[in-house]
Amino acid sequence: MSNTVVGGAAIALGLTYGMNSSWGFSRSRTSVSLLVSGLWNNFAKLGLPVVALVLLAFAGQPSAGRLLAGVAGVAGLVAVLGALALLLRSRDGAARLGTFSGRVASAVLRPFGRPAVQSWDRATVKFRDRTVLLLRARWHWITLATLVSHVSLFVVLLLALRFVGVSSDQVGWIEALAVFAFARLLTAIPFTPGGLGVIELALITGLSAAGGARAQVAAGVLTFRALTYVLPIPLGLATYVFWRRNRSWRREPNTAPRTELVPETA
Repeated sequence: MSNTVVGGAAIALGLTYGMNSSWGFSRSRTSVSLLVSGLWNNFAKLGLPVVALVLLAFAGQPSAGRLLAGVAGVAGLVAVLGALALLLRSRDGAARLGTFSGRVASAVLRPFGRPAVQSWDRATVKFRDRTVLLLRARWHWITLATLVSHVSLFVVLLLALRFVGVSSDQVGWIEALAVFAFARLLTAIPFTPGGLGVIELALITGLSAAGGARAQVAAGVLTFRALTYVLPIPLGLATYVFWRRNRSWRREPNTAPRTELVPETA
């Protein structure tokens, strides 16, 4: 959904809540999973340019644009980590954040004749507690899964480039990683659905500047995007149809099995 229409990420978010609810998961459990996975995904997007910059520095090939991407990654990573630390540092801090957020939300809703929101402080504390439990127990697996996701995308790009004839003498894997990291950093801001057009432009421009023949680079990038952007669309549609038709996995709301990471009853 997020790959096909403007604002698709918001629609996909609602669909995720709907699917998880149909399997018995509460909204709070879904919120925790979405927040943590989203944060770790952005950690990778922000941190990858830093890794690429370090590798380029050792290879003796840094440039002004790559330095800028690395600095932007460091700044964004520090900002996100700081916000996460403020949320998770203490229950009182989470409660204050929830109260403030509730006041802002109520002020936004007031002109539309909607009632003020209630109990956001308690909800934020509960959200914080569950997030802390999850990260303490599973942070390493979450990190590993995130790294595998991003590295596998880069491997697909590198193989696509080699398949169409862009050799390592033209564009080395470190240079390809730097361009890929910068392109992924751009997707942190959803300019277009799935970064359509933005990623292609960034990859083709960057890889061509690194030494690849523009026609071959374009072919490799389009092959990469066909595999990682176009192919998931029909697969996603098929899984959506399966979810709508399959009833054997359905549960009543908030009846999913409890675990040691979800001690509450709601």
